[in-house]
Amino acid sequence: MSGLRNAVINGARRKMVQAPALATIGKIMEPLDVAPVSAVKSTGIFILDRNLGGGLPSGSVVYLSGDPESMSEIFLHQFTQTRKTYYVATGRRPKYVAQNIQSMGYDISEITFIDIYNEYYLTAQGELVDNVGNEYVDNQIIDFMVYNLQNIEAEGEFSGVNILFDTFSFFLNLNVNVGQIKKLMNVIYETTKELDGMTYLYGLKNTHDRALENEVINACDVVFDIELLRNSDEIVSRLSIPKIRGMAPITDMLKFKISEGIQIDTSTDIA
Repeated sequence: MSGLRNAVINGARRKMVQAPALATIGKIMEPLDVAPVSAVKSTGIFILDRNLGGGLPSGSVVYLSGDPESMSEIFLHQFTQTRKTYYVATGRRPKYVAQNIQSMGYDISEITFIDIYNEYYLTAQGELVDNVGNEYVDNQIIDFMVYNLQNIEAEGEFSGVNILFDTFSFFLNLNVNVGQIKKLMNVIYETTKELDGMTYLYGLKNTHDRALENEVINACDVVFDIELLRNSDEIVSRLSIPKIRGMAPITDMLKFKISEGIQIDTSTDIA
């Protein structure tokens, strides 16, 4: 028995010495398959980029958790100005979102809308239909989104693109198995990495199951936390970035206001 045991141990040691640089159970990846560390990508918000050393790590999936009253979607609108953008519109017709983006003085020529709103809420004749809670339709809209993401990756026309979800809460509130949300997250993550782009998932605070939201946050590379505070004489909007994979997070609260885009209050700026 001891001879057999020694043979097994020695065999295992030989395999460990011969193993490639990166291995996983069930699949071995050669070193060349490992994606190189990329540079940062600008957020389009100058002061924020300065404190981040130029921007966020390229290929990041970002969860933007915002108070619904804080106009957090303006962050998304400003992100569109940095590069080619696929904008997933879930709560409104894309033409209305485009109008809001233009009203901030932003260019929409590099934005392609993915119209989830029309696909989910309207019939082929353009009439409103109540699909909320319909399990079959909810599963179909997940598949529709996955199909669009796979098409973006397959076309490969643009690398380093933005993909913006306004909002991702729409998907978290669908009447589907948790596995469907995890499938969607996996496709989002893989697509973002393969395109070396940036994906922003806008989640409305206190609107969906916390356990499910935590699963999404855990999968994401970066978390933006936006909150609205009401003082006796003013309303204050604050931003923190408690999680950034591959970079030191910004844990200080940064005050900002919305005036010709996102304006970070330099009095709370990190030196």
